[in-house]
Amino acid sequence: MLRQVELVERVLSYDPQADEDLLNRAYIFTVKTHGSQVRASGDPYFSHPIEVAGILTELKLDTATIITALLHDTIEDTVATKEEIEKIFGAEISVLVDGVTKLSQLELQSDRTKQAENFSKLLVAMSNDIRVLLVKLADRLHNMRTLHFIKKPEKRVRIATETMEIYAPLAERIGIQSFRDELEDLAFVELNNEARKSILRRLEYLRSEGEDVVSNIVETLKQDTQEAGLQAEVSGREKRPYSIWRKMEKNNVTFEQLSDIIAFRVIVSTVEQCYHVLGLLHAKYSMVPGRFKDYISTPKRNNYRSLHTTIIGPERQRIEVQIRTNEMHETNEYGVAAHWQYKQQIGDAVKEGQQYRWLRELLEILEEASDPDEFLEHTKLNMYQDQVFCFSPKGDLISLPAGSSPVDFAYAVHTRVGDTCVGSKINGRMAPLRTVLRNGDQVEILRSKNQTPSPTWESFVVSGKARSAIRRFIRHQQRDQYIELGRSIIEKAFRTDGKPFTEKALNPVQKVWNVDSLDDVYYSVGDGTHTSRQILEIVFPGEKKETEKTAEVTLPKTKAPRKSKNDHAVPIKGLIPGMAMHLAGCCHPLPGDRIVGIVTTGKGVTIHTIQCDTLEQFSEVPERWLDVSWDTEGEELQVGRMTVVMANEAGALSSVTSTIAANNGNINNLVISNRSQDFFEMRIDVQVRNVKHLTNIMAALRADPVISSVERAVN
Repeated sequence: MLRQVELVERVLSYDPQADEDLLNRAYIFTVKTHGSQVRASGDPYFSHPIEVAGILTELKLDTATIITALLHDTIEDTVATKEEIEKIFGAEISVLVDGVTKLSQLELQSDRTKQAENFSKLLVAMSNDIRVLLVKLADRLHNMRTLHFIKKPEKRVRIATETMEIYAPLAERIGIQSFRDELEDLAFVELNNEARKSILRRLEYLRSEGEDVVSNIVETLKQDTQEAGLQAEVSGREKRPYSIWRKMEKNNVTFEQLSDIIAFRVIVSTVEQCYHVLGLLHAKYSMVPGRFKDYISTPKRNNYRSLHTTIIGPERQRIEVQIRTNEMHETNEYGVAAHWQYKQQIGDAVKEGQQYRWLRELLEILEEASDPDEFLEHTKLNMYQDQVFCFSPKGDLISLPAGSSPVDFAYAVHTRVGDTCVGSKINGRMAPLRTVLRNGDQVEILRSKNQTPSPTWESFVVSGKARSAIRRFIRHQQRDQYIELGRSIIEKAFRTDGKPFTEKALNPVQKVWNVDSLDDVYYSVGDGTHTSRQILEIVFPGEKKETEKTAEVTLPKTKAPRKSKNDHAVPIKGLIPGMAMHLAGCCHPLPGDRIVGIVTTGKGVTIHTIQCDTLEQFSEVPERWLDVSWDTEGEELQVGRMTVVMANEAGALSSVTSTIAANNGNINNLVISNRSQDFFEMRIDVQVRNVKHLTNIMAALRADPVISSVERAVN
């Protein structure tokens, strides 16, 4: 453990203007407040914050950050308060300490929820001041160094998993490579120690066998740069066991197949010299195709900059060479800490965290997530994936997770762009929204003000921001529809029973169901969790109710009243998969069909044709039947399904598709279900406006001589 004078001397060695008196007071304060508390290792508890402060002095951080490290556990684990810290050490340090403090007083549902809540608070705090994250990472690093003292294996695994999934990626995101490497390796010890030991044994063998090879390669590369008139620092660095293991898993290769177990670095003075060295190496040695990456012209999201190339170099070894300037090297190793300006106003340094786009994206995910677990899921998606670099039509560089689609690109530009996305052009050509983007693609997003996010997008987007935005839209849209549907069902139930409907009458229901608002009552009925009969039994207890028949309800109108024989039926319009009402996949109802709705708990209403065989399953539960009718003003296209038998001859399929297109139908799907020497039987899904539109298409097909039969597919 660092003694008081040693810690102060460390800070003064790189920051002579540091407040020595305040540092001494903070050291004494943490020793006194933690008092006789003991860690799992048996050491006094105050040794932990002192060691955390010592770790941060290696990054040469300012006095306020070092003092925050000394005090970071005082609010959580001692009688000290935020007000007391503010009075003694000032408002700035008080805010920093509060940002690191966990939400330990909350009674939460699970360890995972607690983890997500704590991370949410940390995220908000570090968005205002990145030093909060630096202290938290150093805190986690020291806890990982002493993890083996914890007796419960399940607790060690939980902490190691959390470190691997959250804190190591965060260290990588702010560019502190040394923190990330050590955090991953310490977690690797707990999560897969056998694999780590195996890699260490192989590394030891390589060291004993190839010590001269490494030194010879370094000397040869030095000589190559000197002959070209360049002053360069050349070194070889062995990769950490976890980094090697991750690459073996990702690329599905053996240890012997890896070419970059030892990465050679060439450090020069200028960017021009970086490319000079690259040209020199490629001219003298054979380059391995597909193994060159230019992170100088397109830096990583954490501002990592370097040239990476793999060559068949000296000693005929396949080696990876990283070429960078001294300034790049400092940034790559120490990230945000490398940019710290001690002689400037702290206000300038505090804004350091605002440079990071990924941080803003995580804040947006935090705002859109419905619960802590969902936020944590999307955060991992956003932080823990490789990248692909794409360009906007104006030349702006957008970095995305590997496997991203144009929808991910649209949401990376702006949430509103993603919400209104209807199509995309990739490198000037129209492309489906589920197309996987590649490095260097130019992406143009086509938009429509009438477009809304499709629930189907969630199946192919990979970025946390896109997925959280889509889920947020679905959640809000679905709730609004359930509320509207539930209110209509309740109103009609009151009218059918001859009772006047008022919102005040539902107050007893709100109390019995223990919900916060009337909207929650409507929602519960709309999604099928409760029925209108249960509502009436609560509002009018003791009255005998007639057996409910098919309920007829009306939704609030947004247009002029619709003239219909059934004015009380729910108008079906603008159906979106996964929402309050959706069409049954068994009978594919279309506008013009006679239909009925079936209320399913938690899923809303499924619309069936009145002839659908599936309805027999619900004959004993009439309270689940809902009278519905088509909104004839709607022009949305729906899917009609046909079974077509046609002759097996040249041009037959072309004739079928041409006929459908000539009658303004759009084929949505086509599946050949049976074939013989003379005939093909296929199922065709066509987007149509209504039953009449589908009937016209079927009539046109029947007139075609290659068609043997056309029937509408049911069940």
